[in-house]
Amino acid sequence: MINIPFQLSVILPEIIIALSAMFILLVDLYIKDPEKKIIYALSQLSLLVTAIIIAKQSLESTQIVFNGMYISDNLASYLKLLSLISSSIVFIYAKPFLQKRSLLSGEYFSLSLFSLLGIMLMISGNNLLIIYMGLELLSLCLYALVAINRDNLLATEAAMKYFVLGALASGLLLYGMSMIYGITGSLDLNYIASEINQSNISPSILAFGLVFIVVGIAFKFGAVPFQMWVPDIYQGATLPMTMMISSVPKFASVALLIRILFQGLESSVEDWQQMLLIMALLSMLIGNIAAIAQTNIKRMLAYSTISHVGFIFFGFMSGTVNGVSASLFYVTCYALMSLAAFGSIIILSNKDKDFELIDDFKGLSHRNPTIAFLIMLTMLSLAGIPPTVGFYAKFSVLQAAIDANIIWPTIIAVIFALIGMYYYLRIIKIMYFDKPLSMKKIVVSRESVALLFINSGSLLILGLSPKYLMSIAALAASMSI
Repeated sequence: MINIPFQLSVILPEIIIALSAMFILLVDLYIKDPEKKIIYALSQLSLLVTAIIIAKQSLESTQIVFNGMYISDNLASYLKLLSLISSSIVFIYAKPFLQKRSLLSGEYFSLSLFSLLGIMLMISGNNLLIIYMGLELLSLCLYALVAINRDNLLATEAAMKYFVLGALASGLLLYGMSMIYGITGSLDLNYIASEINQSNISPSILAFGLVFIVVGIAFKFGAVPFQMWVPDIYQGATLPMTMMISSVPKFASVALLIRILFQGLESSVEDWQQMLLIMALLSMLIGNIAAIAQTNIKRMLAYSTISHVGFIFFGFMSGTVNGVSASLFYVTCYALMSLAAFGSIIILSNKDKDFELIDDFKGLSHRNPTIAFLIMLTMLSLAGIPPTVGFYAKFSVLQAAIDANIIWPTIIAVIFALIGMYYYLRIIKIMYFDKPLSMKKIVVSRESVALLFINSGSLLILGLSPKYLMSIAALAASMSI
């Protein structure tokens, strides 16, 4: 029998994040605005310590504790480390932006850490109850983060929309979970899988519950036809919050899909495979076409996210280990690309005006050639043009589908990917060939340029040598499903 101290050591990363979030909230009550850097340092320190512990745990065997409710495996370690690294990058980008607008507070860091705790619970959830608890913790924190700028009516409106639609999605997912519980008598994913395989469960009831679960997952991803919240929330939220929503929660959504569909409902693969295929193709089509018509860079990137979610679904749709590893690799690359894209917008924004209209990028190469070059690298990667990592991300997903003998949908996906190149290349054309609206030079700090250089440069470096990251993603997939 597993003793309590051992079980607590397995969940030590979550304990550290929870205690850090509460401690930061208390410390914030006793320090003045000029000393807010202390909170930032404490937040980064908590992320670093947690990452070290998880990296050490990943060398150990799979551990299932608390009566099978919590699992620590390679998939969990992989996604948690990515979540921690992405959160740290978000904090670095957000710090100067929030300082200029007097929004750098303990509430921001505390809510971000609590949302990270929800993500980590979802990633390690081996029980529907734990997964749903993590989902609600993540969602409630994100609603508050979107509305953290109380003086911004657009942000408040976005938070209300996010809350209403997010609550609807959570309700649908919960209803699907209750249907699965009703026919299997358990919330444990392993027991659910064995019960469905061994018992005479009504296929119609199982399919009914499966539909609600897939719809709930699609809502959280922002896949078509459940994408209506994505553009408004991306545009309305403050830039660091948009960056956060676009990157870190994607790892939790991927874990949600793998844990429930591949581990709990694997026997129904033919049913959910068709649903994922339809949503994948629709997301690529509508996301890419709608992005072309946008004049706001945040809305353009929102529709871009929808199209990328289509590719993530396309990998999972194959139903194979190669497909899962390809999707894990893709979501990693997408998070890096999204951080670079929104990071460049944050760096270019000033205290009086956000740099969020596409026209603002006109002639950027004349105003700041370094930033323009780094944005060009990011856009090339988002478009999937070699030798950037975005190309290999798309290629690995399409290759997994071909290996699964899914030919015609793969051809359609390639066509949609070609359509999506247009609006990314348009940004490059505007930066280098259009006349700037102002000839005033854009001056940014060396620290910001260095961070963006590392972030955007990694897209090229990983593109030149993608095998290492691919092998890690393949290991996480093969050991977990």
